Amino acid sequence: MSAAIDIPDDLVEPFEVKSLGVRGRIVRLGPMVDQILRLHDYPAPVSLLLAEAVALTAMLGSSLKFEGKFILQSRTDGPVDMLVAHWETPGRMRAYARFDKAMVAELVAKGHPTPAALLGKGYLAMTVDQGADMERYQGIVPLDGISLEEAAHTYFRQSEQIPTSVRLAAGPLISRGIGEQWRAGGILIQHLPSEGGPSPIREDQGDVPEHLAGEQPPEDDRWVEARFLLETVEDHELLDPALEPERLLYRLFHEQGVTAYPPSDLERHCSCSRERVSTMLKGFTAEERADMVENGQIGVTCEFCSAHYEFKPDEMAG
Repeated sequence: MSAAIDIPDDLVEPFEVKSLGVRGRIVRLGPMVDQILRLHDYPAPVSLLLAEAVALTAMLGSSLKFEGKFILQSRTDGPVDMLVAHWETPGRMRAYARFDKAMVAELVAKGHPTPAALLGKGYLAMTVDQGADMERYQGIVPLDGISLEEAAHTYFRQSEQIPTSVRLAAGPLISRGIGEQWRAGGILIQHLPSEGGPSPIREDQGDVPEHLAGEQPPEDDRWVEARFLLETVEDHELLDPALEPERLLYRLFHEQGVTAYPPSDLERHCSCSRERVSTMLKGFTAEERADMVENGQIGVTCEFCSAHYEFKPDEMAG
């Protein structure tokens, strides 16, 4: 009997299809996204939405060519009024969602709620942070009855002027002996200049000048074909723990020829600590800290990892 193949999870793998003039990235998330979601015990529709946000953030953050952070954040009037996902060099991630339990339950009672219904109207901000001494770049996408996948297309069309196509998927899988585990995945392709040359994936990720808004590079037949092939990807292919990324890429582009490059690993990581929380609390006035005291303690829970810290009021003195 042959030994089972251990297929790695929690990674982003770049690839290129030179004959079609595209480069892309495929993301595969397993234990990392499952841990992020289980720290909060979200309702299933909220978990699905946040898992997609993590997959999208991993794809976009991993394109940065410098030390820094990529932050995705939504602010809307829907049942899920905030999504936050952070990617930090070299691949540390954290995320959380804020939602109205009653509103989500009401949508669930009416049937399977769509991501658009959960998000409502507002905006999606995607920010590149290169550090305290460097300029931050941000793209803002209106959210008005669209999914994160559709918002990503708008972001690239408006902010980067690079023809881009994105597929996202998330959901729980049930395995014998393990039970339910959440997974997420995604794949992104971008158009290369017809004359070849370096990748058009720009490092700045900032908004284009207003006078260029709306201008698009001309499509060619290769890009039309690449986009058509990507649209054939099914959710279960992006989520299947037994399907290697290279195998999926071969399914899609074997006739055109595809080159896969070494993947980069992803891990769940939260930067909170007792020391950081203490420093944050000392930034408040004594009166403000007094209002935080309950049962003789000041309690603070991290929104990202649910870690809980407690301090005695006299620890903040001095």
